[in-house]
Amino acid sequence: MKKQQQTTRKDWAKGLGLGALFVAFVAWTGGWWGLLFLPLILDAYITKKINWGWWRELENPITRTLMSWLDAIVFALVAVYFVNLYFFQNYVIPSSSLEKSLLVGDYLFVSKTSYGPRKPITPLSMPLTQHTIPFFGGIKSYIEHPQWDYERISPKRVPLNDIVVFNYPAGDTVALNYQNNDYYMMAYQVGAEMLAQQGILRPDSMSPLQKRAYFAMMKAAGKQVIADNPAQFGKVVTRPIDRQENYVKRCVGTPGQTLEIRNRIIYLDGKANPEPKDVQYNYRVRLTGRTLPQDFVREIGLSRDDETMLYGQGIVPLTKHMAQQLRRRTDLVQSLALEPQSDTDMLYPQNGDYGWTCDNYGPIWIPAKGESIRLTQDNLPIYERVITAYEGHSLQLDANGNILIDGKPCQDYTFQQDYYWMMGDNRHNSADSRYWGFVPETHIVGKPIMIWLSTDKDYGLLNGGIRWSRLFRWVK
Repeated sequence: MKKQQQTTRKDWAKGLGLGALFVAFVAWTGGWWGLLFLPLILDAYITKKINWGWWRELENPITRTLMSWLDAIVFALVAVYFVNLYFFQNYVIPSSSLEKSLLVGDYLFVSKTSYGPRKPITPLSMPLTQHTIPFFGGIKSYIEHPQWDYERISPKRVPLNDIVVFNYPAGDTVALNYQNNDYYMMAYQVGAEMLAQQGILRPDSMSPLQKRAYFAMMKAAGKQVIADNPAQFGKVVTRPIDRQENYVKRCVGTPGQTLEIRNRIIYLDGKANPEPKDVQYNYRVRLTGRTLPQDFVREIGLSRDDETMLYGQGIVPLTKHMAQQLRRRTDLVQSLALEPQSDTDMLYPQNGDYGWTCDNYGPIWIPAKGESIRLTQDNLPIYERVITAYEGHSLQLDANGNILIDGKPCQDYTFQQDYYWMMGDNRHNSADSRYWGFVPETHIVGKPIMIWLSTDKDYGLLNGGIRWSRLFRWVK
Protein backbone atom coordinates (compact mmCIF):
# COMPACT_ATOMS: atom_id res chain seq x y z
CA MET A 1 0.00 0.00 0.00
CA LYS A 2 1.29 3.43 -0.96
CA LYS A 3 2.21 5.59 1.98
CA GLN A 4 -0.01 8.66 2.34
CA GLN A 5 1.72 11.83 1.19
CA GLN A 6 2.58 14.51 3.73
CA THR A 7 0.68 17.80 3.55
CA THR A 8 3.00 20.75 3.03
CA ARG A 9 2.39 24.44 3.71
CA LYS A 10 2.04 24.92 -0.02
CA ASP A 11 -0.70 22.25 -0.09
CA TRP A 12 -2.51 23.98 2.78
CA ALA A 13 -2.33 27.31 0.97
CA LYS A 14 -3.66 25.81 -2.29
CA GLY A 15 -6.42 23.84 -0.56
CA LEU A 16 -7.66 26.70 1.59
CA GLY A 17 -7.39 29.19 -1.26
CA LEU A 18 -9.35 27.03 -3.73
CA GLY A 19 -11.82 26.13 -1.00
CA ALA A 20 -12.46 29.80 -0.25
CA LEU A 21 -12.96 30.56 -3.96
CA PHE A 22 -15.36 27.63 -4.27
CA VAL A 23 -17.41 28.77 -1.25
CA ALA A 24 -17.53 32.31 -2.69
CA PHE A 25 -18.74 30.92 -6.04
CA VAL A 26 -21.43 28.84 -4.31
CA ALA A 27 -22.57 31.88 -2.33
CA TRP A 28 -22.68 34.01 -5.50
CA THR A 29 -24.79 31.50 -7.43
CA GLY A 30 -26.94 30.56 -4.44
CA GLY A 31 -26.41 26.86 -5.17
CA TRP A 32 -25.64 25.85 -1.60
CA TRP A 33 -25.95 22.17 -2.46
CA GLY A 34 -22.56 22.64 -4.13
CA LEU A 35 -20.92 22.65 -0.69
CA LEU A 36 -21.25 18.86 -0.81
CA PHE A 37 -18.21 18.92 -3.11
CA LEU A 38 -16.09 21.07 -0.77
CA PRO A 39 -14.65 18.04 1.13
CA LEU A 40 -13.40 16.62 -2.16
CA ILE A 41 -11.51 19.84 -2.96
CA LEU A 42 -9.95 19.93 0.50
CA ASP A 43 -9.05 16.25 0.30
CA ALA A 44 -7.19 16.73 -2.98
CA TYR A 45 -4.74 19.12 -1.30
CA ILE A 46 -4.95 18.67 2.49
CA THR A 47 -6.39 15.43 3.89
CA LYS A 48 -5.37 13.27 0.87
CA LYS A 49 -7.52 10.28 1.83
CA ILE A 50 -8.34 9.60 -1.83
CA ASN A 51 -5.50 8.79 -4.21
CA TRP A 52 -6.54 11.22 -6.98
CA GLY A 53 -3.40 10.57 -9.03
CA TRP A 54 -3.62 6.76 -8.97
CA TRP A 55 -3.00 6.57 -12.70
CA ARG A 56 0.49 8.04 -12.25
CA GLU A 57 1.47 4.81 -10.47
CA LEU A 58 0.57 2.58 -13.41
CA GLU A 59 3.49 0.61 -14.87
CA ASN A 60 2.38 0.82 -18.51
CA PRO A 61 3.71 4.14 -19.92
CA ILE A 62 1.11 4.22 -22.72
CA THR A 63 -1.75 3.89 -20.23
CA ARG A 64 -0.20 6.57 -18.03
CA THR A 65 0.03 8.92 -21.02
CA LEU A 66 -3.56 8.25 -22.08
CA MET A 67 -4.82 8.80 -18.53
CA SER A 68 -2.86 12.05 -18.23
CA TRP A 69 -4.52 13.32 -21.41
CA LEU A 70 -7.94 12.20 -20.20
CA ASP A 71 -7.35 13.93 -16.86
CA ALA A 72 -6.41 17.18 -18.60
CA ILE A 73 -9.37 16.99 -21.00
CA VAL A 74 -11.90 16.35 -18.20
CA PHE A 75 -10.49 19.26 -16.17
CA ALA A 76 -10.65 21.56 -19.23
CA LEU A 77 -14.23 20.55 -20.06
CA VAL A 78 -15.38 21.16 -16.49
CA ALA A 79 -13.68 24.56 -16.46
CA VAL A 80 -15.17 25.50 -19.85
CA TYR A 81 -18.61 24.33 -18.68
CA PHE A 82 -18.66 26.74 -15.73
CA VAL A 83 -17.06 29.62 -17.67
CA ASN A 84 -19.65 29.24 -20.46
CA LEU A 85 -22.52 29.03 -17.99
CA TYR A 86 -21.73 32.02 -15.83
CA PHE A 87 -19.11 34.28 -17.40
CA PHE A 88 -18.31 34.20 -21.13
CA GLN A 89 -19.39 32.37 -24.24
CA ASN A 90 -18.12 32.36 -27.81
CA TYR A 91 -20.66 33.18 -30.53
CA VAL A 92 -20.32 33.50 -34.30
CA ILE A 93 -22.63 35.68 -36.42
CA PRO A 94 -24.40 33.27 -38.81
CA SER A 95 -26.67 35.64 -40.78
CA SER A 96 -26.76 39.16 -42.18
CA SER A 97 -29.55 40.49 -39.94
CA LEU A 98 -27.20 42.93 -38.12
CA GLU A 99 -25.11 44.02 -41.09
CA LYS A 100 -23.22 46.32 -41.23
CA SER A 101 -23.02 46.70 -37.43
CA LEU A 102 -21.95 43.06 -37.07
CA LEU A 103 -20.89 40.98 -40.07
CA VAL A 104 -21.40 37.35 -41.00
CA GLY A 105 -18.28 35.59 -39.72
CA ASP A 106 -17.67 37.85 -36.71
CA TYR A 107 -16.65 35.79 -33.68
CA LEU A 108 -17.79 37.40 -30.43
CA PHE A 109 -17.01 37.19 -26.75
CA VAL A 110 -20.45 37.30 -25.12
CA SER A 111 -20.57 38.46 -21.50
CA LYS A 112 -23.01 36.47 -19.34
CA THR A 113 -22.58 38.91 -16.44
CA SER A 114 -23.82 42.06 -18.24
CA TYR A 115 -27.49 41.33 -17.46
CA GLY A 116 -26.85 38.81 -14.67
CA PRO A 117 -25.79 35.20 -15.35
CA ARG A 118 -28.71 32.87 -15.93
CA LYS A 119 -28.53 29.64 -13.97
CA PRO A 120 -28.72 26.52 -16.14
CA ILE A 121 -32.20 25.17 -16.82
CA THR A 122 -30.85 21.87 -18.16
CA PRO A 123 -27.67 21.46 -16.06
CA LEU A 124 -26.65 18.04 -17.45
CA SER A 125 -25.22 18.90 -20.85
CA MET A 126 -22.08 18.57 -22.95
CA PRO A 127 -19.86 21.70 -22.93
CA LEU A 128 -19.49 23.75 -26.14
CA THR A 129 -22.76 22.46 -27.64
CA GLN A 130 -26.18 24.09 -27.85
CA HIS A 131 -28.68 21.28 -28.42
CA THR A 132 -27.10 18.51 -30.51
CA ILE A 133 -23.78 16.65 -30.61
CA PRO A 134 -21.95 17.49 -33.86
CA PHE A 135 -21.42 14.64 -36.37
CA PHE A 136 -23.68 12.22 -34.44
CA GLY A 137 -26.90 12.44 -36.42
CA GLY A 138 -28.79 14.95 -34.30
CA ILE A 139 -28.30 13.26 -30.91
CA LYS A 140 -29.23 15.63 -28.07
CA SER A 141 -26.27 17.14 -26.23
CA TYR A 142 -28.25 17.50 -23.00
CA ILE A 143 -30.36 15.40 -20.66
CA GLU A 144 -33.86 16.82 -20.25
CA HIS A 145 -34.18 15.93 -16.57
CA PRO A 146 -33.68 17.50 -14.17
CA GLN A 147 -34.92 20.87 -15.41
CA TRP A 148 -34.47 23.73 -12.98
CA ASP A 149 -36.69 26.80 -12.74
CA TYR A 150 -35.49 30.05 -14.30
CA GLU A 151 -33.30 32.12 -12.00
CA ARG A 152 -30.78 34.88 -12.69
CA ILE A 153 -27.95 36.10 -10.47
CA SER A 154 -28.07 39.88 -9.82
CA PRO A 155 -30.53 40.46 -12.71
CA LYS A 156 -30.37 43.71 -14.70
CA ARG A 157 -32.68 45.05 -17.37
CA VAL A 158 -31.36 45.23 -20.91
CA PRO A 159 -30.65 48.89 -21.82
CA LEU A 160 -32.27 50.32 -24.93
CA ASN A 161 -30.23 49.86 -28.14
CA ASP A 162 -27.89 47.20 -26.70
CA ILE A 163 -26.97 44.35 -29.04
CA VAL A 164 -28.12 41.19 -27.25
CA VAL A 165 -27.68 37.43 -27.58
CA PHE A 166 -30.84 35.53 -26.61
CA ASN A 167 -32.56 32.19 -27.08
CA TYR A 168 -34.90 32.25 -30.06
CA PRO A 169 -38.41 32.50 -28.52
CA ALA A 170 -40.14 30.56 -31.31
CA GLY A 171 -37.50 27.82 -31.06
CA ASP A 172 -39.30 25.87 -28.34
CA THR A 173 -40.70 23.61 -31.07
CA VAL A 174 -38.68 22.54 -34.13
CA ALA A 175 -39.23 20.35 -37.20
CA LEU A 176 -35.76 18.82 -37.51
CA ASN A 177 -35.60 18.97 -41.33
CA TYR A 178 -36.35 22.71 -41.14
CA GLN A 179 -34.45 23.77 -38.03
CA ASN A 180 -33.80 27.26 -39.37
CA ASN A 181 -37.51 27.86 -39.97
CA ASP A 182 -40.02 29.23 -37.49
CA TYR A 183 -42.17 26.17 -36.71
CA TYR A 184 -45.26 28.22 -35.90
CA MET A 185 -45.00 30.38 -39.01
CA MET A 186 -44.48 27.23 -41.06
CA ALA A 187 -47.59 25.68 -39.48
CA TYR A 188 -49.70 28.69 -40.50
CA GLN A 189 -48.28 28.65 -44.04
CA VAL A 190 -48.77 24.90 -44.51
CA GLY A 191 -52.23 25.14 -42.95
CA ALA A 192 -53.26 27.96 -45.28
CA GLU A 193 -52.20 25.86 -48.28
CA MET A 194 -54.11 22.85 -46.97
CA LEU A 195 -57.29 24.84 -46.38
CA ALA A 196 -57.01 26.41 -49.84
CA GLN A 197 -56.73 22.95 -51.39
CA GLN A 198 -59.91 22.00 -49.55
CA GLY A 199 -61.65 25.09 -50.90
CA ILE A 200 -61.77 26.78 -47.48
CA LEU A 201 -60.78 30.36 -48.27
CA ARG A 202 -60.31 33.21 -45.87
CA PRO A 203 -63.42 35.44 -45.78
CA ASP A 204 -63.02 39.11 -46.64
CA SER A 205 -64.54 40.21 -43.34
CA MET A 206 -64.73 38.36 -40.04
CA SER A 207 -65.72 39.10 -36.47
CA PRO A 208 -63.01 38.64 -33.80
CA LEU A 209 -64.48 35.26 -32.88
CA GLN A 210 -64.53 34.16 -36.52
CA LYS A 211 -60.92 35.32 -36.97
CA ARG A 212 -59.82 33.33 -33.95
CA ALA A 213 -61.61 30.21 -35.15
CA TYR A 214 -60.20 30.54 -38.69
CA PHE A 215 -56.60 31.06 -37.60
CA ALA A 216 -56.87 28.25 -35.03
CA MET A 217 -58.10 25.94 -37.79
CA MET A 218 -55.24 27.08 -40.05
CA LYS A 219 -52.61 26.44 -37.37
CA ALA A 220 -54.05 23.06 -36.38
CA ALA A 221 -54.18 21.93 -40.00
CA GLY A 222 -50.56 22.94 -40.54
CA LYS A 223 -49.36 21.17 -37.39
CA GLN A 224 -51.18 18.02 -38.45
CA VAL A 225 -49.62 18.05 -41.93
CA ILE A 226 -46.13 18.53 -40.44
CA ALA A 227 -46.66 15.73 -37.91
CA ASP A 228 -48.03 13.36 -40.58
CA ASN A 229 -45.09 13.89 -42.93
CA PRO A 230 -41.86 13.21 -40.97
CA ALA A 231 -40.03 12.22 -44.15
CA GLN A 232 -40.50 15.77 -45.48
CA PHE A 233 -40.43 17.88 -42.32
CA GLY A 234 -38.51 15.66 -39.92
CA LYS A 235 -39.40 14.74 -36.38
CA VAL A 236 -41.06 17.51 -34.36
CA VAL A 237 -39.22 18.08 -31.07
CA THR A 238 -39.46 20.54 -28.19
CA ARG A 239 -36.49 22.24 -26.54
CA PRO A 240 -36.00 23.84 -23.10
CA ILE A 241 -35.29 27.57 -23.03
CA ASP A 242 -31.51 27.32 -22.69
CA ARG A 243 -31.32 24.77 -25.55
CA GLN A 244 -33.15 26.90 -28.10
CA GLU A 245 -31.05 28.49 -30.85
CA ASN A 246 -29.00 31.56 -29.96
CA TYR A 247 -29.98 34.72 -31.87
CA VAL A 248 -28.35 38.15 -31.82
CA LYS A 249 -30.31 41.37 -32.46
CA ARG A 250 -30.54 44.92 -31.20
CA CYS A 251 -32.93 45.76 -28.35
CA VAL A 252 -35.12 48.54 -29.78
CA GLY A 253 -37.93 48.38 -27.23
CA THR A 254 -37.85 47.83 -23.47
CA PRO A 255 -40.52 46.76 -20.92
CA GLY A 256 -43.42 49.17 -20.56
CA GLN A 257 -42.73 51.13 -23.76
CA THR A 258 -45.16 51.50 -26.64
CA LEU A 259 -43.38 50.82 -29.93
CA GLU A 260 -44.51 51.92 -33.36
CA ILE A 261 -42.72 51.85 -36.72
CA ARG A 262 -43.73 54.64 -39.06
CA ASN A 263 -42.07 54.84 -42.47
CA ARG A 264 -39.19 52.65 -41.21
CA ILE A 265 -38.48 54.85 -38.15
CA ILE A 266 -39.01 53.32 -34.70
CA TYR A 267 -40.97 55.47 -32.25
CA LEU A 268 -41.02 54.71 -28.53
CA ASP A 269 -43.79 56.38 -26.55
CA GLY A 270 -44.17 58.79 -29.45
CA LYS A 271 -40.46 59.77 -29.72
CA ALA A 272 -38.21 58.66 -32.57
CA ASN A 273 -35.46 56.27 -31.47
CA PRO A 274 -32.13 57.23 -33.13
CA GLU A 275 -31.15 54.73 -35.80
CA PRO A 276 -27.84 52.85 -35.60
CA LYS A 277 -25.09 54.38 -37.71
CA ASP A 278 -24.93 51.41 -40.07
CA VAL A 279 -28.64 50.60 -40.37
CA GLN A 280 -29.49 49.10 -43.76
CA TYR A 281 -32.58 49.17 -45.95
CA ASN A 282 -33.31 47.62 -49.33
CA TYR A 283 -32.75 49.83 -52.36
CA ARG A 284 -33.87 49.24 -55.93
CA VAL A 285 -30.90 49.82 -58.22
CA ARG A 286 -30.62 50.04 -62.00
CA LEU A 287 -27.10 49.59 -63.32
CA THR A 288 -25.65 50.92 -66.54
CA GLY A 289 -24.06 47.52 -67.13
CA ARG A 290 -24.70 43.96 -66.04
CA THR A 291 -22.37 43.92 -63.01
CA LEU A 292 -20.21 46.16 -60.83
CA PRO A 293 -16.39 46.06 -60.86
CA GLN A 294 -15.05 43.79 -58.13
CA ASP A 295 -12.73 46.42 -56.69
CA PHE A 296 -15.72 48.74 -56.23
CA VAL A 297 -17.80 45.92 -54.73
CA ARG A 298 -15.12 45.34 -52.07
CA GLU A 299 -14.64 49.08 -51.53
CA ILE A 300 -18.28 49.70 -50.57
CA GLY A 301 -18.63 46.39 -48.68
CA LEU A 302 -21.10 44.34 -50.72
CA SER A 303 -21.10 40.62 -49.95
CA ARG A 304 -21.59 37.89 -52.55
CA ASP A 305 -25.12 37.43 -51.24
CA ASP A 306 -25.75 41.17 -51.77
CA GLU A 307 -24.45 40.88 -55.33
CA THR A 308 -26.78 37.94 -55.97
CA MET A 309 -29.76 40.03 -54.86
CA LEU A 310 -28.61 43.00 -56.92
CA TYR A 311 -28.03 41.13 -60.16
CA GLY A 312 -31.03 38.84 -59.78
CA GLN A 313 -33.72 41.13 -58.37
CA GLY A 314 -32.32 44.62 -58.82
CA ILE A 315 -32.53 45.05 -55.03
CA VAL A 316 -29.68 45.33 -52.54
CA PRO A 317 -29.41 46.24 -48.81
CA LEU A 318 -27.41 49.44 -48.26
CA THR A 319 -26.45 51.85 -45.51
CA LYS A 320 -26.86 55.56 -46.21
CA HIS A 321 -23.10 55.85 -46.80
CA MET A 322 -23.10 52.92 -49.25
CA ALA A 323 -26.06 54.44 -51.10
CA GLN A 324 -24.19 57.75 -51.39
CA GLN A 325 -21.14 55.94 -52.81
CA LEU A 326 -23.30 54.27 -55.44
CA ARG A 327 -25.08 57.49 -56.36
CA ARG A 328 -21.75 59.17 -57.05
CA ARG A 329 -20.89 56.52 -59.62
CA THR A 330 -23.15 57.69 -62.42
CA ASP A 331 -20.99 55.67 -64.80
CA LEU A 332 -22.18 52.51 -63.06
CA VAL A 333 -25.65 53.37 -61.70
CA GLN A 334 -28.65 54.76 -63.60
CA SER A 335 -31.01 55.08 -60.64
CA LEU A 336 -31.25 54.19 -56.97
CA ALA A 337 -34.24 54.48 -54.62
CA LEU A 338 -35.47 53.06 -51.32
CA GLU A 339 -37.67 50.00 -51.81
CA PRO A 340 -40.67 50.14 -49.42
CA GLN A 341 -41.64 46.86 -47.76
CA SER A 342 -45.38 46.38 -47.93
CA ASP A 343 -45.54 42.69 -47.02
CA THR A 344 -48.13 41.76 -44.41
CA ASP A 345 -47.92 37.95 -44.54
CA MET A 346 -46.70 36.12 -41.45
CA LEU A 347 -45.94 39.19 -39.35
CA TYR A 348 -46.50 38.80 -35.62
CA PRO A 349 -49.06 37.92 -34.46
CA GLN A 350 -49.77 35.36 -37.19
CA ASN A 351 -53.29 34.89 -35.86
CA GLY A 352 -54.02 38.62 -35.99
CA ASP A 353 -55.18 40.81 -38.83
CA TYR A 354 -53.88 44.31 -38.24
CA GLY A 355 -52.66 45.30 -41.70
CA TRP A 356 -49.15 46.05 -40.41
CA THR A 357 -46.02 45.88 -42.57
CA CYS A 358 -42.28 45.76 -41.85
CA ASP A 359 -42.04 49.52 -42.42
CA ASN A 360 -45.28 50.48 -40.69
CA TYR A 361 -45.95 48.35 -37.63
CA GLY A 362 -47.86 48.83 -34.41
CA PRO A 363 -48.42 50.55 -32.08
CA ILE A 364 -47.72 47.67 -29.72
CA TRP A 365 -47.21 47.84 -25.95
CA ILE A 366 -44.27 45.81 -24.60
CA PRO A 367 -45.21 43.92 -21.40
CA ALA A 368 -43.42 44.78 -18.15
CA LYS A 369 -43.25 42.73 -14.97
CA GLY A 370 -46.01 43.67 -12.52
CA GLU A 371 -47.90 45.86 -15.02
CA SER A 372 -51.42 45.03 -16.17
CA ILE A 373 -53.33 45.41 -19.41
CA ARG A 374 -57.02 45.23 -20.27
CA LEU A 375 -57.49 42.21 -22.54
CA THR A 376 -59.88 42.50 -25.46
CA GLN A 377 -60.70 40.30 -28.41
CA ASP A 378 -58.77 42.80 -30.54
CA ASN A 379 -55.46 42.74 -28.64
CA LEU A 380 -55.67 39.10 -27.50
CA PRO A 381 -53.62 37.73 -30.47
CA ILE A 382 -50.73 40.04 -29.47
CA TYR A 383 -50.47 38.75 -25.90
CA GLU A 384 -51.79 35.20 -26.25
CA ARG A 385 -48.37 33.58 -26.72
CA VAL A 386 -46.96 35.57 -23.80
CA ILE A 387 -49.73 34.37 -21.49
CA THR A 388 -49.67 30.73 -22.61
CA ALA A 389 -46.15 29.82 -23.81
CA TYR A 390 -44.02 32.12 -21.64
CA GLU A 391 -46.12 32.42 -18.48
CA GLY A 392 -47.75 28.99 -18.47
CA HIS A 393 -51.49 29.72 -18.39
CA SER A 394 -54.34 28.29 -20.41
CA LEU A 395 -56.38 30.77 -22.44
CA GLN A 396 -59.61 30.45 -24.39
CA LEU A 397 -62.74 32.29 -25.47
CA ASP A 398 -66.16 30.96 -24.50
CA ALA A 399 -69.17 30.96 -26.81
CA ASN A 400 -70.03 34.51 -25.73
CA GLY A 401 -66.55 35.85 -26.48
CA ASN A 402 -65.49 36.08 -22.84
CA ILE A 403 -61.77 35.59 -22.17
CA LEU A 404 -60.97 32.71 -19.83
CA ILE A 405 -57.52 32.31 -18.25
CA ASP A 406 -57.00 29.02 -16.39
CA GLY A 407 -60.76 28.51 -16.79
CA LYS A 408 -61.73 31.77 -15.03
CA PRO A 409 -63.18 34.93 -16.65
CA CYS A 410 -60.47 37.57 -16.96
CA GLN A 411 -60.59 41.16 -18.13
CA ASP A 412 -57.18 42.35 -16.89
CA TYR A 413 -53.90 40.45 -16.94
CA THR A 414 -50.77 41.20 -14.89
CA PHE A 415 -47.49 40.11 -16.49
CA GLN A 416 -45.04 37.97 -14.52
CA GLN A 417 -41.81 39.04 -16.23
CA ASP A 418 -40.24 41.68 -18.48
CA TYR A 419 -40.22 41.48 -22.28
CA TYR A 420 -38.15 43.11 -25.01
CA TRP A 421 -38.49 43.97 -28.70
CA MET A 422 -35.49 42.89 -30.80
CA MET A 423 -34.71 43.89 -34.39
CA GLY A 424 -31.81 43.55 -36.79
CA ASP A 425 -29.99 46.56 -38.24
CA ASN A 426 -30.46 45.07 -41.72
CA ARG A 427 -34.08 46.11 -41.37
CA HIS A 428 -35.51 44.66 -44.59
CA ASN A 429 -33.64 41.36 -44.26
CA SER A 430 -34.05 40.40 -40.63
CA ALA A 431 -36.35 37.78 -39.08
CA ASP A 432 -36.96 39.54 -35.78
CA SER A 433 -39.68 40.58 -33.34
CA ARG A 434 -41.82 41.80 -36.21
CA TYR A 435 -42.20 38.13 -37.15
CA TRP A 436 -42.09 36.24 -33.83
CA GLY A 437 -42.90 38.82 -31.18
CA PHE A 438 -41.56 39.55 -27.72
CA VAL A 439 -38.36 38.20 -26.15
CA PRO A 440 -38.96 37.19 -22.50
CA GLU A 441 -36.32 38.01 -19.90
CA THR A 442 -35.96 34.24 -19.36
CA HIS A 443 -34.45 33.99 -22.86
CA ILE A 444 -31.75 36.66 -22.44
CA VAL A 445 -28.26 35.10 -22.71
CA GLY A 446 -25.77 37.97 -22.65
CA LYS A 447 -24.14 40.94 -24.33
CA PRO A 448 -21.49 40.77 -27.09
CA ILE A 449 -18.52 42.83 -25.92
CA MET A 450 -15.68 42.11 -28.35
CA ILE A 451 -15.01 40.76 -31.85
CA TRP A 452 -11.98 38.51 -31.38
CA LEU A 453 -11.95 37.13 -34.95
CA SER A 454 -13.71 37.99 -38.20
CA THR A 455 -13.68 35.82 -41.31
CA ASP A 456 -15.17 36.56 -44.72
CA LYS A 457 -16.64 33.48 -46.40
CA ASP A 458 -16.49 35.19 -49.79
CA TYR A 459 -12.68 35.12 -49.89
CA GLY A 460 -9.85 32.72 -49.10
CA LEU A 461 -7.89 33.04 -45.86
CA LEU A 462 -4.85 34.37 -47.72
CA ASN A 463 -6.91 36.67 -49.95
CA GLY A 464 -8.94 38.85 -47.59
CA GLY A 465 -10.61 35.98 -45.77
CA ILE A 466 -9.63 37.47 -42.41
CA ARG A 467 -10.90 40.97 -41.69
CA TRP A 468 -7.85 42.18 -39.77
CA SER A 469 -9.34 45.61 -39.07
CA ARG A 470 -12.17 44.03 -37.03
CA LEU A 471 -9.99 41.90 -34.73
CA PHE A 472 -10.33 42.77 -31.03
CA ARG A 473 -12.80 45.54 -31.78
CA TRP A 474 -15.31 46.44 -29.06
CA VAL A 475 -18.97 45.93 -29.94
CA LYS A 476 -20.79 49.26 -29.69
